[in-house]
Amino acid sequence: MTDAVKNSAYDVVVIGAGPVGENVADRTRAAGLSTAVVESELVGGECSYWACMPSKALLRPVVARADARKVPGLGGAVQGPLDADAVLAYRDEEASHWKDEGQVSWLDGVGADVYRGKGRLTGVREVSVTGPDGRETRLTARHAVAVCTGSRAVVPDLPGVADVRPWTSREATSAKEVPGRLVVVGGGVVGVEMATAWQGLGAQVTMLIRGGRLLPKMEPFAGELVADALTEAGARIRTGVSAVSVHRPAQDGPVTVELDDGTSVEADEILFATGRAPRTDDLGLDTVGLEPGSWLDVDDSCRVAGSDWLYGVGDVNHRALLTHQGKYQARVAGAAIAARAQGDPLSRTEPWGAYAATADHAAVPQVVFTDPEAASVGLTLAEAEEAGHRVRAVDYDLASVAGSGLFAQGYRGRARMVVDLDREILRGVTFVGPGIGELLHSATVAVAGEVPLDRLWHAVPAYPTISEVWLRLLETYRG
Repeated sequence: MTDAVKNSAYDVVVIGAGPVGENVADRTRAAGLSTAVVESELVGGECSYWACMPSKALLRPVVARADARKVPGLGGAVQGPLDADAVLAYRDEEASHWKDEGQVSWLDGVGADVYRGKGRLTGVREVSVTGPDGRETRLTARHAVAVCTGSRAVVPDLPGVADVRPWTSREATSAKEVPGRLVVVGGGVVGVEMATAWQGLGAQVTMLIRGGRLLPKMEPFAGELVADALTEAGARIRTGVSAVSVHRPAQDGPVTVELDDGTSVEADEILFATGRAPRTDDLGLDTVGLEPGSWLDVDDSCRVAGSDWLYGVGDVNHRALLTHQGKYQARVAGAAIAARAQGDPLSRTEPWGAYAATADHAAVPQVVFTDPEAASVGLTLAEAEEAGHRVRAVDYDLASVAGSGLFAQGYRGRARMVVDLDREILRGVTFVGPGIGELLHSATVAVAGEVPLDRLWHAVPAYPTISEVWLRLLETYRG
């Protein structure tokens, strides 16, 4: 850990020490560039303490029990409730009990200097760090400043919302006890995952969805299958309604949510899973001619438009708000920063090259860890058509694959590949069903590699696995 100094110069200054900032620092240090990393909260960021790790720790026991209940000879042994205290303890362990010593040690190990405090741009290649004790340190970057501050949950400005102490994704993943009743506002990934987790842990969940379906950014059948399973588990899903006001009359009393159809819902806690905003509002963007609070417009090397030194990596550029995609961008940006520092102007930034985060446009993978799981990569059918591609959707019932019947009785699922008819490659793939998350990387390789369908015929799936769906999809396409 670096002792605070009045002025220090580095080759690279990284603002934000989440997974994205850590990976930028790792790549710039590997290239021999001195690197400072500034963090105002916990080193390891949102993913480690309030998102990926704690949420999946909450979900894993819920989904494992749901899968086990469908296995002959095992279902009767797992009919009781989950041990909520044990699950929460497991969650705490996976979140490192909200302590970051291990992450700090990792950054120390790669040779990056960590500065605790609030980092703000004060001019070109200049960052001011205000430490916990109020002391200021000024850092100068010889080559680059990388903004890796991520995003924050958005709470709608509803009457009464300030007084009800609403949950966002942070409270939903770190809560110390199971609420009796939980209202979830929003049907995206955070909404469905937290509804799945807390319903499985014993809460009575009601979801309020302004639109017509869950998981609106995925193929329509994904949200339909997840909604069916949530409803069967006991959750209530109300679509086409919006909250107009909320109130909690007593300090420890219930929350009442008034809806635009004239009805109301009462719960012990309310979670708003209604979108994200960039954490750039107090970053000093105005000192370098940018709008405070805005998403950062970047090129494929993650360099901010109009700048030769400022990079926006991860959520702040709004390209793909996913930890793994931000880490991918960090690897690209780190390589680009190092090359430019060595005098390479990167005149060639061709797609799929070392300095271009092309997958952000063409092959973004995502797994939604619900019951059933939903996983996708690349474009949906609607997105491919909107982009002007001549495509065809090829669907297959996952329950018809031998491996799915062995995985669980009564298996329900669906697979779709979106075929580019002109190039005979895949533009996108979606799987929905129990246990399909680990299938996704095969689809990601096919989409990112633009593997011709004729060659995919020679990728033989092992029998009897769920991955046999690849053969069935190709057979369906060929007719």
